[in-house]
Amino acid sequence: MGIVSRAELHLDVRTFRANVAAVRARIAPSDLMLVVKDDAYGHGLTWVVETAVEMGVPWIGAFDIATAVDARRVGGGSPRIFAWATSSDAEVDDALLHDIDLGVGSAEYLERVIARASAMGVRARVHLKIDTGLHRNGILPQDWADAVERARDAERAGALHLVGVWSHIAEASDAEDDDAQSVFLEAVRATGDSGPVPELLHLTASAASWWRPELRGSVSRIGAFCYGVRSADGPDLEGIRPVATLAAPVIRIDGDDAVIAIGSFDGLPSTLAGAPVGTPAGSRSIREIRPTETIVEGWPGAQIGDVVRVFGPGEQGEASATTLAERIDTVGEEIVTRLTGHVRRVVVD
Repeated sequence: MGIVSRAELHLDVRTFRANVAAVRARIAPSDLMLVVKDDAYGHGLTWVVETAVEMGVPWIGAFDIATAVDARRVGGGSPRIFAWATSSDAEVDDALLHDIDLGVGSAEYLERVIARASAMGVRARVHLKIDTGLHRNGILPQDWADAVERARDAERAGALHLVGVWSHIAEASDAEDDDAQSVFLEAVRATGDSGPVPELLHLTASAASWWRPELRGSVSRIGAFCYGVRSADGPDLEGIRPVATLAAPVIRIDGDDAVIAIGSFDGLPSTLAGAPVGTPAGSRSIREIRPTETIVEGWPGAQIGDVVRVFGPGEQGEASATTLAERIDTVGEEIVTRLTGHVRRVVVD
């Protein structure tokens, strides 16, 4: 990896490609929607979208419209891009100008999307969201027929194309997810009562897409697994490895300890004291995380400039981001996304 002068997040493009290929093989014939929220889970949106386009990934999931527009500028016209956060009228205008599919989870948002599309003289592509019990927005089952009728009216008026039905599920238990699927499929059936069933049906994110093939629709929204971040408390995934490695140089030898150039001000949780890191001599423990530096258990021959891996694929005895996250009851993507801009991002192909 070479000598570094400050903490760096190394991003392995080959590993990302391999992960995406493994995910696509696993979920086929469902299409992959690669989710790039939070700057591609802290990995950097630009190179991720460029690589996805090169691989022919058909969908990018952006969460918010600003990210969707950035993805469109990077990716050009080839991928479909989906943004599902309820947004302002100005943001909706931006989405329509940049050919973004919109996830719509309330009657109020549906009306605003229709109004903006009508005013601009364009047809909005809408994926209507049914609330399957998670209550993360979504149209309630008792209100679904009215929402579909309103969407069909706008479709006939040329302001909307109802292209999808979608939802989130809790992924808390198989039984709860089965119940959610039942609600989802009933919504799809009811949508077909008033016109064609939309071709785009998506219910599952990373975990359910991987382990519950019977829940997959024509599209699967997957983010974390493509970056090699497994589910918290979940097993390792065949063919999936961490894309990101956080490396920091030794800047001082302090008795039997080595001091590395990263701390809580850089986004490293101070509660990770005691966690394993990777050194040239193998796994060692973090003794203390200070604001701008971290104290690591030393090793024979340690010297200034040695590189310590704080997390990564385990090649020097370091833990993965998810394993670190499990120590502090969070998820692996939080460990990556909370790193500040002071940590240099280095894309390695």
